[in-house]
Amino acid sequence: MKVMCSEGIIERYVNFYTDFAFKKLFGTEINKDLLVSFLNALLSGKEVIEDITYLNTEHLGSQEYDRRAVFDVYCKNEKGEYFLVEMQKGEQQFFKDRSIFYSTFAIREQVPRGVWDYELKGIYTIGILNFCIFPDEYDFYHEVKLVELATKEVFYDKLTFIYLEMPKFTKAETELETLFDKWLYAIRNLASLMNRPPALQEKVFTHLFEAAEIAKFDRKERCEYEESLKNYRDWFSVMKTAETKGHAKGLAEGRAEGRAEGMEIGFAQGEASGVEKGERQKAIAVARALKQQHIAVSVIAQSTGLPEEEIECL
Repeated sequence: MKVMCSEGIIERYVNFYTDFAFKKLFGTEINKDLLVSFLNALLSGKEVIEDITYLNTEHLGSQEYDRRAVFDVYCKNEKGEYFLVEMQKGEQQFFKDRSIFYSTFAIREQVPRGVWDYELKGIYTIGILNFCIFPDEYDFYHEVKLVELATKEVFYDKLTFIYLEMPKFTKAETELETLFDKWLYAIRNLASLMNRPPALQEKVFTHLFEAAEIAKFDRKERCEYEESLKNYRDWFSVMKTAETKGHAKGLAEGRAEGRAEGMEIGFAQGEASGVEKGERQKAIAVARALKQQHIAVSVIAQSTGLPEEEIECL
């Protein structure tokens, strides 16, 4: 049995980029072997995970006025090391800040009552990104640690940020070499596949494709997935429209300012200013569109980088 989507596309498997699919496949006890396999492939022998325990994904700050953090997937391994795994669909202005902020919850959670010697367990923040945060670099895999600048040596090895820029992963099935390659291929292409590719014959992928098959969902799961897929498509459409309109408007304003000065330098400066204005116009347009869909202001702020106070006034 297959599902006919609203665009007329027949999908057999879920879209990994939807909230429902990501949390079902990587965030549920019945499918935790999938996450263990992915993490081991990601770490490629630097760390071997035998088992994980899922933790509460919603965290409140230590004070009433502190911000709340909601993780996509949050777990720890048998050694007590923490893993925050996030699927980030779109670019946001302060994504790096948000990533650092989220990691602090795993630090504070380790503080015991009473006497403590400040020893911490390792923390891994992993971002699967459907955009690029290092646009000038060729590699899609980025591992970030605290480093002493003069010696270029790692200062602290228990705080690790790993970012996967999925648009840069372009390997075809015939080019897949490692288990990590295969996982990234599955994540990126799952929704467009009609059958399990011959290159993905490991046992873990048998489980993945069985768990991801829409026809095997019960009615509740199907409804939840369809709603999640609709939200993903609406969000994608809003972002694309806002990006086009915002960039065009800002660029036009910048060029007009440059021409008004009547000088080549004025044009160049105006165009640069226009690009900057275009980015802001894009953020505002996205915020307005999401607000019309009754998305929470805090979520809109995270998605656009705009202050909540400004969003309230839109």
